[in-house]
Amino acid sequence: MEENLPRPVNSRQIPLKAIVGLGNPGRDYESTRHNLGFIVVDRLAGNQRFSAGTGKYYYCRANFSGGQIVLLKPTTYMNRAGLAVADYARANDLKPEEVLVIADDFNLPLGQIRLRQSGSDGGHKGIASIIYHLESDNFPRLRLGIGPVPVGIPAERYVLERFTAQELTVVEQMTGSAAQAVQLWIERGFEISAAQFNRAIDEN
Repeated sequence: MEENLPRPVNSRQIPLKAIVGLGNPGRDYESTRHNLGFIVVDRLAGNQRFSAGTGKYYYCRANFSGGQIVLLKPTTYMNRAGLAVADYARANDLKPEEVLVIADDFNLPLGQIRLRQSGSDGGHKGIASIIYHLESDNFPRLRLGIGPVPVGIPAERYVLERFTAQELTVVEQMTGSAAQAVQLWIERGFEISAAQFNRAIDEN
């Protein structure tokens, strides 16, 4: 089975076995606020191409510090992302804490990122779906700020809009920082990565 991938082989056991970027598939959703998870895993993949898995996702293998971690992009649409994540986790005998989820967050200001080792869904339907299907909220996540939601615009509509030209520079910096945060987490652990990247925007 193609997704039964080897465990990391470096001497420091890498706690993360899979990194899931949340988003919606298809051209209509490219570059929208809700697709930041896809954008970050694409940056982490570099030149590696994603392939269709036997489940409801695209995947590729990426090397970090001598170990291999799988990058996933669910194809189930955001509200059913948990189906794909649980499908992969069960097929590969992964614990929830071995799966890092990357998602947008309108509760954080644009440009800020936040690493957490567990927690509630925070109003994010994709994370809520993962919690439901994994039957656990004990999985790490990296949230990328897209807020605040403008007054008078429903959040459901706001997250499906594309970034404005004025926002794109901040988004580029934020997704770059997110990719660096993931790499540092893998190489040196959660505490060091969180200490460096969980600062407020005005502290950076």
